[in-house]
This record gives sequence, structure tokens and C-alpha cells, in this order.
Amino acid sequence: MWITVVLTGRLTESLTAQQKPCQYWVMRITLPSGTPAEIDTSVANPKMGLVIAPDIFGLRPLFADLVSRLANEWQMAVIAVDPFPGKELSPDVNERFAEMAKLDDEVHLRDLTEAADVLSVDRVGLIGFCMGGMYCFKAARSNRFAKISSFYGMIHVPEGWQSATQGDPMEYLYSGHPERVLAIIGAQDPYTPPDQVTELFESGVTVCEYPHAVHGFAHDATRPAHRAEDAADAFARTHEWLLAE
Repeated sequence: MWITVVLTGRLTESLTAQQKPCQYWVMRITLPSGTPAEIDTSVANPKMGLVIAPDIFGLRPLFADLVSRLANEWQMAVIAVDPFPGKELSPDVNERFAEMAKLDDEVHLRDLTEAADVLSVDRVGLIGFCMGGMYCFKAARSNRFAKISSFYGMIHVPEGWQSATQGDPMEYLYSGHPERVLAIIGAQDPYTPPDQVTELFESGVTVCEYPHAVHGFAHDATRPAHRAEDAADAFARTHEWLLAE
């Protein structure tokens, strides 16, 4: 399915529109692998578990807030995983781009699976943003995640990130469960060009495209790229997707 979303009218209140500090339980833990993660399991009877794969800037207050918001508003057990464990990286995006080629798929996908297991919930979903969205495509090869939502994840590994330890997301999808994946796409995003989005759609992934959105339009309200109405819609669709059988 390919959905093109054109929104007009008044923005409804949403978790992405508010971006105010949360007062819920978030704890920093260490996964069995030694990788840090932030978790909120304060909901007594969660509807499901949810793993978050952060963007290239990794774990930070933005994701602690998101963990709490989704745990509270979606009534789920939620955990976000550090993509660069043991690395002391500056906020400089070029430094982080350089680290991407050093990432090992087996290691990061292991961490996402360990995070799912820590939640102690049978049904677990996965969402990710930017590079985390790329890893959502790769995680579709696993049986661990019932549903997956990738926010503007790279469909093929960018040239500067390619290495022997970075597999192609489309190859993972073709050998996995593309029917479990929702791809949130900005039509103006240079990281998800139209020919690659078509390839994604033809693999069996459900594509939800926002015509005027660029990269990173949904999860960080402080970014110039943020589009509040599109973001609210994208999170609402993701919520519905995760809960659907």
C-alpha cells in the first residue's frame, strides 16, 4: 500500500506537538551486551512492548522524553537503545557520519533484540528515526518484532556509510518480513529518493508519504524541518500500525 498524506486544517493535540518535559519513569539500564538503554516500564498492563532506534545523534533528553511519552500515551513498555555504545561523540554530524561505516549490523541488531527481551512483553514493535529507521528495515529479517515503523530510514546505505559490516537494507527486507513494515517518508527527503521509495513499495512495505516533508520532519520539534501536522499524523498512523494484528 502507498499512502500520500496531504493535510489541511487545525492541528490536533499530539505528543509531537507538545514537546514539554515529562514526569514519568525513565531509567538508564545496561543491556546484557553492555549497551546503554533508557526504559520506561511503569505501565501496569502494557498493550505491547516498543523498542526505539534513535537517530544519528543517539540517546539524549529528546529520546528520554519520547520513551516516557509513548509509554504513557500509548500504554506500552518502551525502551530506546544507544546506537554508539562506548563512543564519546560530539554533536558534530560529520563526526557521527564517519562512525556509521564502523557500525556492525550484527551488533546493533543484537542490541535491538536484547532490548525487546528486556521489556518482558510477548508482543514487541520497533520504531526508528533516520539511521534508526534504516535499522528498522534491517530488523524486518527478524521474527522478534511484530510490527515496525521506519521514520525516514535510508533505503540503501549511503555511500559514505558503506562497509563490510553494513548490509543493504533492501536485502534484509527481501529475505525478511516487509509486510510488517510501515515506512514514513518525506517526499522532499534526499535520503529517500523516489526511485528507492518505489523499490521499497514493490518489496511489500507499506509506504506513507508526506509530499512537502523533508528529512527529520516528525520527531524533533526544535528542528527547522519539523512539520507539526504531518508529525502528528505520522505518529498516529504508527500507533495504529503497531497495534494492528
